[in-house]
Amino acid sequence: MHSDPVDLLIIGGGVNGTGIARDAAGRGLSVLLAERGDLAGATSSASTKLIHGGLRYLEHYEFRLVRESLGERETLMRMAPHIIWPLRFVLPHHPGLRPAWMIRIGLFLYDHLAGRVTLPGSTGIDFTKGDLRGAPLKPDFRRGFEYSDCWVDDARLVVLNAMGARDLGATVLTRTAVTAARRDGGLWQATLTDQRSGASRMVAARGIVNAGGPWVRDTLTGAFAQTPKNAVRLIKGSHIVTRRLFDGDHCYIFQNADGRIIFAIPYEHDFTLIGTTDLQLDRLDGPPRITPEETEYLLSAASEYFRQPVTRDAIVWSYAGVRPLYDDGDSDPSAITRDYVLDLDTDPQGGLPLLSIYGGKLTTYRRLSEHAIEKIAPFYPQLGRPWSGGRPLPGGDLDGRTFAAFVAGLQQRHPGLDATWLDRLARRHGAASTEIIGTATAMADLGEHFGGGLYECEVGYLMRREWALEADDVLWRRTKCGLWASAADRERLAAWMARHRVNEGQEE
Repeated sequence: MHSDPVDLLIIGGGVNGTGIARDAAGRGLSVLLAERGDLAGATSSASTKLIHGGLRYLEHYEFRLVRESLGERETLMRMAPHIIWPLRFVLPHHPGLRPAWMIRIGLFLYDHLAGRVTLPGSTGIDFTKGDLRGAPLKPDFRRGFEYSDCWVDDARLVVLNAMGARDLGATVLTRTAVTAARRDGGLWQATLTDQRSGASRMVAARGIVNAGGPWVRDTLTGAFAQTPKNAVRLIKGSHIVTRRLFDGDHCYIFQNADGRIIFAIPYEHDFTLIGTTDLQLDRLDGPPRITPEETEYLLSAASEYFRQPVTRDAIVWSYAGVRPLYDDGDSDPSAITRDYVLDLDTDPQGGLPLLSIYGGKLTTYRRLSEHAIEKIAPFYPQLGRPWSGGRPLPGGDLDGRTFAAFVAGLQQRHPGLDATWLDRLARRHGAASTEIIGTATAMADLGEHFGGGLYECEVGYLMRREWALEADDVLWRRTKCGLWASAADRERLAAWMARHRVNEGQEE
C-alpha cells in the first residue's frame, strides 16, 4: 500500500473508473483505484454488450453523442480486436411503425456522421427472395435494412482496462470500499475498508474521482458527507438469454409499438441474447433482478417478429443492470440522454479536486476518460498528453494479424488442443492465451475441467492476473462459462479457488 500520497484516488471499478485509471497512469500520475466489489460487478457487466453509435439516439437529436460513439467504434476495434468485433444488424421493417423513408434517412446519417474505415455501410434487404436473414421471421416482414455496429464482451473490457492501468503502475484494489474522505492538511485523507475482513487503512491523495456509477450520489452523501448538486435517473435494463433462436452471425433489431427497440443477438455460440427494458427505479435495494413483467415484455416483443414464438422454457439465464443516467428532466426513460456530465468540486482555495461522473455509455468510456483527465488537468502540471486510443488493451496486440489469423496460428501450434476451445480462449484473452496454454499439448494438460470449457490453467491465470476471488467472478464476468456449468461444477470451482487463492486476488 502507498505510504506517500497518490496523485489520484479513483472510486469505482466499472468501465469509467478503470478507463480513467488507465488514462491517468499512462499520463504519468500515480493512481489508486478502489472497488468495493468485483471489477465490472454491476452496471458494466449488465449491458447489451454493444459498441454502437446508438441509431435511436438520432430521434432525440443527440448528434454529438452519436458522432463521438461512431468514431470510437474504430478506435476500440483496434485496441481490443479479441473482445470487440463487427456485427451486422438486421432491422425488419414493421409497416405500422416508423416509415421506411425515416429509417433510410436515419441510416444515411448513421453512415456519414463519422468516418467509416472498416465497417460496411447500410443496405436494404428483400426478404421475399429467399434471403436467409428473413428465414426466422414471420412472412409479414417482407423487407428490411442492414447496418453495422460492434459486439463487445463488456466485463472483459473493464478487466482489460484495469490490467492496462496496472501495467502502467496503477494500484487496483477490489473488495475495498472508500468509507470516508475529507480534505485535511493540503491533501485528501481517505479511509479504505476491506469488505471481507473489515480492516481499515488510511491513504492520502491529491485528487479523487468518484466513478461510483449508480452509487455516485450515495458516495457523495456517505463517504464525503456532501449534498450532491446533480441528480441521477436510475434506469433498469433487463435481458434474457435463450437457446439459440436463429442461424447466422448477424443480429436483429426490432421496433416495438411503444416506440422502444430490442435486440436479438447471437451469444456465446449456443445462445441468443434479447434485451433490453427501460424501467425507472426510485432507489437501489440490493442487486437488480428482472421482473416477470419484464420477462414477458421481452418474450412478447421478440415473438412479434420471430416465426416461432419465444417462450419461457427457452430461457436459460437472465440478468439486469441499472444505468445511472444524468437527469436531464425528460419523463420518458428511453429519451433520457446517454451523454455524460462531469462535475468538479474543489476546496475554497480552488484545489484538491473531487470529480464526480454522471451518466455515460459503454461505447464512449475512453472519450469520457480523456475528458475527465482534461477536467482535472489544471491540478497536475506534470500531466502527459492524450494517448489511450493508440495503444492496445492487454491481449489486443496481435502483431499485425487479424484475429482469425491469430486463432489459426494458435491451432497450428497446438494441434492437440480442441479448436473450439482455443477460439473461445482467444476471444477472452487474445495474445495472452499463450501464457494460459503454457506447455500444454493435450487437453489433459490443462488441469481440472469445471464445465463449459473452463479449465484449471485458465482459472489460475484469472486469480493471479485478473483479481478473480469468487466463483461468480470467473463464471459470469471473466468468462461466461456459467451458462454451461452445473451446480456441481460451480461447487468444485469454488472449492478449488478457495484452496488456491493467491494473495486474496489483490495483485497490484
